[in-house]
Amino acid sequence: MAQLYFKYGTMNSGKSIEILKVAHNYEEQGKPVLLMTSSLDTRAGVGTVASRIGMKAEAVAIDAETAVFDYVDALPQKPFCVLVDEAQFLSKKHVYDFARVVDELKVPVMAFGLKNDFRNELFEGSKYLLLLADKIEEIKTICWFCSKKATMVIRTIDGQPVYEGKQLQIGGNETYIPVCRKHYFKPEL
Repeated sequence: MAQLYFKYGTMNSGKSIEILKVAHNYEEQGKPVLLMTSSLDTRAGVGTVASRIGMKAEAVAIDAETAVFDYVDALPQKPFCVLVDEAQFLSKKHVYDFARVVDELKVPVMAFGLKNDFRNELFEGSKYLLLLADKIEEIKTICWFCSKKATMVIRTIDGQPVYEGKQLQIGGNETYIPVCRKHYFKPEL
């Protein structure tokens, strides 16, 4: 039975490694997958899922105009699974389309992404995945400053934490730090 999965975690929790591992496991068994990612994340190039440890794979880039359901439905061969990276950047319509892929096309969808931004607000894609997903799983990592579980991220500018600003600013370790709740409010920078 196909289901919609949302696997979320903070920066550096290994979400992209996990999605690449899942894709490899399916493909090694001769089961094709459809790998998709947000066109907003251009750090490794548009349409590339890349982990910080160097693993990467080409993917279909999802932009604001992408009709996800129609795209999957029109494929000549139905994939065994749809894997979506950077799912926090999805729109409400994209998430509803992925739910239709599961319900109408009977294809499982695994979406991986951040839950909350540096202001501790939900991303649009994450909000609707939390509402619609059949299964929700946290991918854990530890706080930059202690050994507690990281549940939030701090955005830094010139080494200083910032708590206000536009939600979308693509970045990696130079910009974001995974932290626990205590260190979100009192970072040891």
